[in-house]
Amino acid sequence: MALLILGLVLFLGVHSTRIFAENWRQATLERLGAKAYKGAYTLVSLVGLGLLMFGFDQVRWDSPVLWAPPVWAKHGAALLMLLSMVLLACAHAPRNAIKAKLHHPMVLSVKVWALAHLLANPRLADVVLFGAFLLWSVLNFRAARQRDRLAAADAEAGTGAGAELAEVSSAATWRAVGIGVVVWGVLLSRGHAWLFGVSPLGV
Repeated sequence: MALLILGLVLFLGVHSTRIFAENWRQATLERLGAKAYKGAYTLVSLVGLGLLMFGFDQVRWDSPVLWAPPVWAKHGAALLMLLSMVLLACAHAPRNAIKAKLHHPMVLSVKVWALAHLLANPRLADVVLFGAFLLWSVLNFRAARQRDRLAAADAEAGTGAGAELAEVSSAATWRAVGIGVVVWGVLLSRGHAWLFGVSPLGV
């Protein structure tokens, strides 16, 4: 469990600078330069990701079961994952209306992903891993929306550039949704079992 927790601290910690230390982040970027900062950021992220994956694999099946999931939990989690995959696709697809409306679909995708896995996985290690990501995503989304409001206020007052509204396309939106559905279907059928050794529906 120690490796899992250390990995979470490193991975989520480095991804939390905009939540808790925005001024420090900006100062460090100016002092080190974007290239050095991104290099260090990536290195710490990869080390943290490796530790949390290894730590989770080591303790997952030996950790205590905390509750008995209801019979519909796996199917409910599968439906939530459909939403998560659509949000993930929209985070990377340009000019889609969902991203224009929600602003931060990647963070929302992580939130739904974590909630889905908490719903269907009752062991302590699952709660530590997915609970940490759920808490991080909630705090991250709140901080991101606060930055959006400040940027909008600056733009309205004429003191900042603000965020330009990108032209959206219904075709781009449906394409992103389609990609998300396809990825979800692949994971649900064989992809998740192949990648992680667990079938989402237990079949």
